[in-house]
Amino acid sequence: MAEKVIGIDLGTTNSCVAILEGISATVIANRGGYKTTPSVVAMSETGKRLVGHIAKRQAVTNAENTAYAVKRLIGRPWTSPAVQAVKAAVPYGLFEGPHQDVRIKLRDQLFSPPEISAYILQEMRAIAEEFLGQSITKSVVTVPAYFNDGQRQATKDAGRIAGLDVIRIINEPTAAALAYGFGRDVEGKVVVFDLGGGTFDVSILDISNGVFEVVATAGDTFLGGEDYDKRLVDWLVQGFSKEHRVDLRSDAMALQRLKDAAEKAKCDLSSVRETEINLPFIISTGKNQAYHLHRVVTRGKLEELTLDLTERTIQICRLTMEDAGIKPKDLAEVVLVGGMTRMPKVQELVAEFFGREPCKGVHPDEVVAMGAAIQGAALIDAAAAPDMLLLDVTPHSLGIMVAGGYFHRLIERNTTVPTSKSHVFTTVRDDQTSVKIVVFQGEADRAEENELLGEFVLSGLRKAPKGEVEVDVTFEISADGIVGVAAQDLETGTEQHITVTSTSSLTEAEIERMANENQEFLVSSRAEEEVEKERQRIEKLVHEAEALLPKVEEVLSGTPFGQDSLDNVRLILDDARAAVERRDAAALEQVAEPLVRTLNMFHGVVDSARIRPT
Repeated sequence: MAEKVIGIDLGTTNSCVAILEGISATVIANRGGYKTTPSVVAMSETGKRLVGHIAKRQAVTNAENTAYAVKRLIGRPWTSPAVQAVKAAVPYGLFEGPHQDVRIKLRDQLFSPPEISAYILQEMRAIAEEFLGQSITKSVVTVPAYFNDGQRQATKDAGRIAGLDVIRIINEPTAAALAYGFGRDVEGKVVVFDLGGGTFDVSILDISNGVFEVVATAGDTFLGGEDYDKRLVDWLVQGFSKEHRVDLRSDAMALQRLKDAAEKAKCDLSSVRETEINLPFIISTGKNQAYHLHRVVTRGKLEELTLDLTERTIQICRLTMEDAGIKPKDLAEVVLVGGMTRMPKVQELVAEFFGREPCKGVHPDEVVAMGAAIQGAALIDAAAAPDMLLLDVTPHSLGIMVAGGYFHRLIERNTTVPTSKSHVFTTVRDDQTSVKIVVFQGEADRAEENELLGEFVLSGLRKAPKGEVEVDVTFEISADGIVGVAAQDLETGTEQHITVTSTSSLTEAEIERMANENQEFLVSSRAEEEVEKERQRIEKLVHEAEALLPKVEEVLSGTPFGQDSLDNVRLILDDARAAVERRDAAALEQVAEPLVRTLNMFHGVVDSARIRPT
């Protein structure tokens, strides 16, 4: 059977999986028939792991043990302002990990963001395997274009923990452009405006003769639907507090109900002018006094509450267009991607800025996964997309800290990847025998104001006056956007080379342990599923036998050996019922054969009774 590569859109709010079949990409529906699955992971009271719709449905009653929007945490250090903002907003616990990273508490266990993300990726993999009827090991996973190296590394780690070989990390807007242009006669410059559940990206691509070249990209990894929801929740909380002098934030269940209602109202207001939020018994004060929340929300109020968020996306678009030296009149198309682009105000401001109505010919929730599937197929079989070439860019400048704490850029943002760049530096102190290479990513002139990616030391330099010893520093960026750095003493040839790993990333040992634990869980989970299938089969056989038993009793009661046979049958049924009740695999296996023999005997007795001459 030919090897398949799946494309996965690992989203903040929802995730999606697709496969290229023939010349078209197909989004695969989950067991419930939905083509997107909530990016939600929960731990039940019994310690069972829940993923997707089942996790989201129980969030109201288990808010403190239900993790959502984890994509906003992945690859970020504990001290990040974004992490602290999430900590203040979510009901589940966030704690500092052993590498100054983030850990998520569900029940009595601590999980890293890559682990939680791995469970979602594993769910996407399972959906694809069930649809295709074969095991899947390779995938292309999408990330926001503005993700930094640490966030990309953490996403690849999540894939490894999920048992997937992530053969390529691809930027979400680029994937959307691939799906938009694949198999179509598209020429010219295209803007992809991608406003999803937690992140915003804008990319400008030049598409010509099957070549998809990213000209410029920018974004905000902390701007999306979650922020729109929060504005509405804050407005409802403030109104309720003013009316009843009760703070709904003090109750995790009330806040989760409010969040769900706000998200639904936001979605509804994309198609209607006003909607009601009606939450009876939202909170009780403990004095036999229950409160109800009822508010009418208009589209105008939502737009007023969130206007600055939408305007922020337009400002990022303006700066990106200036970076690329492109004017709106130069564009062939503006493509909208992400669920938040359904909001009329977003569409209005986009049309106003670009001077044209945006294209709505792609499904905003599915197109990214489809593009990832197309790229995946092209990577393992050039014949799948023979005329397609993808040229992406690095979203951030890369460089090192030099004397005085300044940031020296070696690779400028919007440089096509893969790429490499070298620069020769000299020692800054007399008799300096080692040099620390501190790697940063960002646009600020001061190194400390940028994102620290990692550091290493090149030692063994010859003692000499400052400025005499030369060190060649080379940056490499892979097609995934992963950074490698090498430093070489040009006099001795001594060299150090690392793939940059963030100081807040998981260690190799931790990744292997998490991957093994996840595999053990999957084996156990599959075994439980097999036991459940067998339990249901035995239960069905028992019901069938019980339905036939009165007729069998009637026929056998008058025969010489009838009573002994019936006593034996009742023992077999009692054992089967007990095995079903206990969900015991060994017991179910033990009762299966005698139960089937009994049922066959029942059918024989009943059939012979029907044809017996009168």
